Amino acid sequence: MALNPRLADWRGRTAWLVGASTGIGQATAAALHALGAHVVVSARSAAALQAFVEAHPGAQARALDVTDAAALRQAADAIVAEHGRLDLVMFCAGVYTPMRADAFDLATALQHQEVNYCGALYLLDAVLPHLLAQRGGHLSLVSSVAGYRGLPKALAYGPTKAALINLAQTLYLDLAPRGIGVSVVNPGFVRTPLTAGNDFHMPALITPEQAAAEILEGLARGEFEIHFPKRFTRWLKALSHLGDGLYFAAVRRSTGL
Repeated sequence: MALNPRLADWRGRTAWLVGASTGIGQATAAALHALGAHVVVSARSAAALQAFVEAHPGAQARALDVTDAAALRQAADAIVAEHGRLDLVMFCAGVYTPMRADAFDLATALQHQEVNYCGALYLLDAVLPHLLAQRGGHLSLVSSVAGYRGLPKALAYGPTKAALINLAQTLYLDLAPRGIGVSVVNPGFVRTPLTAGNDFHMPALITPEQAAAEILEGLARGEFEIHFPKRFTRWLKALSHLGDGLYFAAVRRSTGL
């Protein structure tokens, strides 16, 4: 059952992707551009954004830091002033540093909170007035299966992704009756700069391009939660419904941690 208005025809639609200099964000921006969308990409790296624009004629770049609320508001206002509306706003920004309790680092944990979760709040502050005024559009938050339940080495990362899942669910309840679509994207392991430093086997690893295709298929079906690859995420979903004792034992057995 479709929980959102289906988004399949992107011709002439305006899509703003925040955190699109690499990985899933960049690949999704490229896929949307190929489908005829007016694509605006944002991230801190102006050079990476300029390279994207040069490779995708007609795309636009707005370099900014996702923790800068004023910059996000200015960018949102400028995009709406130029294009008239926002059809898709996707929050793809994130940082990831593996961490366990015996090596807890407060500064790193707080950085994850500021970028991964507060960054989404800053973006909401910038775009919600526009989405509510136009009574339409779609807001998508890229979270992770690491947000389902606690996992080893995810002490800094996992809680921020769990917060994004809860945030998306709450937003859906508020915004769906107003005609605004909301989705949460929960990828498994994707080959990106964030996962490049992992020192463990990543099952069902996929490319950013494969992730982008899954996201666009989920938007076309009107899904609320877009999770992939299914051969991995369905197993994690089943695991997450176990009682605490069974869950902890299963995670230790499957990860060796």
